[in-house]
Amino acid sequence: MNIAFLFPGQGAQTPGFLARLPAHGTVTATLDEASDVLALDARGLDTEVALASTVAVQLSALIAGVAVSRALNEEGVEAQAVAGLSSGAYTAAVACGALAFSTALSLMKLRAELMQSAYPHGFGMAALVGLDEARVVRLVNELHREDRPLYVANLNAERQIVLAGSDQALEVAIEAAKRAGARKAQRMAVSVPSHCALMNGVAAKMSEAFAGVTLMQPRIPYVGNVRARVLRDPQDIARDLAGNVAHTVRWHDSMTILYERGTRYFVESPPGSVLTGLIHESFDDAQARSVADTPMATIAYLTGRT
Repeated sequence: MNIAFLFPGQGAQTPGFLARLPAHGTVTATLDEASDVLALDARGLDTEVALASTVAVQLSALIAGVAVSRALNEEGVEAQAVAGLSSGAYTAAVACGALAFSTALSLMKLRAELMQSAYPHGFGMAALVGLDEARVVRLVNELHREDRPLYVANLNAERQIVLAGSDQALEVAIEAAKRAGARKAQRMAVSVPSHCALMNGVAAKMSEAFAGVTLMQPRIPYVGNVRARVLRDPQDIARDLAGNVAHTVRWHDSMTILYERGTRYFVESPPGSVLTGLIHESFDDAQARSVADTPMATIAYLTGRT
């Protein structure tokens, strides 16, 4: 059976999620390794105070994802493909062997710092449920103004779409979406406007950073964010990682690619279980489990017998 590991981005984090990772020697070793690379106690990145920072959010999710994917491998659960949403793409690149963990930590720290400094306040993201892409694009086109920017950031499912923009634009868009029939429209726990033209400067600086990094041939397919395609060339993966911060994430298309390639079992790394829910919503005959909700031993048993 084909298995894919999925890695979430910002928005799913909750205080203490690193402490709730599976009790496993590989998880402990990975937390220690991250602490050494970052010259800080990685276990302190998930406090309520720390998670107010984009830097802590992105780093802690990367550490959790790498720790869990390594532990799953130790328990005999091997993925045939990987994908990560937004900053989770860096975790996916580590999991497939294209990017060294220590390098990913440095790049992620830089990415998050650039994002945070570019828009320290007054911007963010909002999630809409119940409207399709065409309707949301029309809504964005109607509401976007130079002094009130608004963009489509993530296409997570056919009717689950994320917007990015200024606080004022998001407030107006949430009310407009509700009037248009959205079942849910609300702000996300994200303080920066990711995946839109507002981040072009960050993407340019990340491209410069990646110019000095050597990526490796992935052991298994990596599905990119920007074009929702299977990427095997290290340079293509580098371009996807550097540029995804300024482009719409076509997550539903990425999952469709995996499904069409025969993936029927999806395992989501902490934090959260949002990606698991999206799989259940999109593919009736696919199975998905979140490590945040399911013991690794159960996942190992289920993937081994299916």
